[in-house]
Amino acid sequence: MKKYEELLVSLRQVIRAIDLYSKKLSKETGLTSPQLLVLQAIADHDNAMVKEVALTINLSSATITSILDRLEKRELVTRTRSLTDKRKVGISLTEKGKDIIKDSPTPLQEHFITRFESMEEWEQSQMLATMQRISSMMDAEDLDASPVLEVGQLHTHEHQ
Repeated sequence: MKKYEELLVSLRQVIRAIDLYSKKLSKETGLTSPQLLVLQAIADHDNAMVKEVALTINLSSATITSILDRLEKRELVTRTRSLTDKRKVGISLTEKGKDIIKDSPTPLQEHFITRFESMEEWEQSQMLATMQRISSMMDAEDLDASPVLEVGQLHTHEHQ
């Protein structure tokens, strides 16, 4: 097998692992990984603004707004307009949202992070540089992606 074929097999294995976790998460909670990530970000910063949540999890404000629409329909979050500044809308978890967070499975990336952080600093830097190069070679640098591992619909955002 050629080296590039071995690399592509490894990439497919990573994608498969993420996909299997996403299916497990969806089955157990009815949520996608980005939805769970948004709920967790709101739990950490109660009454957060969309921009704050977007910055916390590295997704565009438009993507966060779309996720919030779905979460609000399911009565997991509420949006409250500020009384002092009508342009600001705070986001909070409902009791139902808090329950889902409490009972949600451990994210796949926690296992990864533990292993990654046990590596030497130079190994971490080398791995990061390699993955960034792979992302670039696949023309994926401009895809909207959070640090949570999830496979599914990807959203691109435009540079401003």
